[in-house]
Amino acid sequence: MRVERVLLKDYTTLGVGGPAELWTVETQEDLLKATEAPYRVLGNGSNLLVMDEGVPERVIRLAGEFATYDLRGWVGAGVLLPLLVQEAARQGLSGLEGLLGIPAQVGGAVKMNAGTRFGEMADALEAVEIFHEGRFHIYLPQELGFGYRQSRLPPGGIVTRVRLKLKERPLEEIRRRMAEVDAARKGQPKRKSAGCAFKNPPGHSAGRLIDERGLKGLRVGDAMVSVEHGNFIVNLGQATAKDVLELLKRIQEELPLELEWEVWP
Repeated sequence: MRVERVLLKDYTTLGVGGPAELWTVETQEDLLKATEAPYRVLGNGSNLLVMDEGVPERVIRLAGEFATYDLRGWVGAGVLLPLLVQEAARQGLSGLEGLLGIPAQVGGAVKMNAGTRFGEMADALEAVEIFHEGRFHIYLPQELGFGYRQSRLPPGGIVTRVRLKLKERPLEEIRRRMAEVDAARKGQPKRKSAGCAFKNPPGHSAGRLIDERGLKGLRVGDAMVSVEHGNFIVNLGQATAKDVLELLKRIQEELPLELEWEVWP
């Protein structure tokens, strides 16, 4: 286990965030110790906005035994989802293609039920191991209240492992499906971002609504609404959380959109 003071902007895909005490845990014993005081859990740092002041709680990051996987057995919550998508395809296993391009770790993808219009994390789950109240518990997906970009994990629960529901398929079929998903991502920006900022309202695309309102390119400091895709806020280099919050506020003054990101604290 490693404990260090860090700036969370170096651990988030948006490149924003203040100081925190980072606990990198590698074993179950590490996790027990790390959770003896108030904590938050950090995955790949996508879909997350951290305030410039940082957070007072310990920030736990899963590594070691939590970052190993067996696609026909248990998969650690610290494994990168893009790695699993590609490895499943290589092994001729189907079920993750719709998650192509999501820059999350498995645990974070489960917590927010990450997905695209081609599928979501809950669709690929057979079982989920969650640590809470000092013990490891196994849950079935239907017990975790999955919905659009949300779940109902036990309070303080940390996803530690999952079993995936995959089926053998011809490699050509899997690759064809992945190409279809990849083609739908072509309009996304290449600059630093935290992924889609707002949830899509029923029957609508948040990005299209933002575009139609003429908000692409709207900027506060170094935070800007992407000109490629209206539902992405990009960091032009030195954006702060204050910049991003003000930009989100201006968008929500124009449109009644619900934020998709998690905000710390």
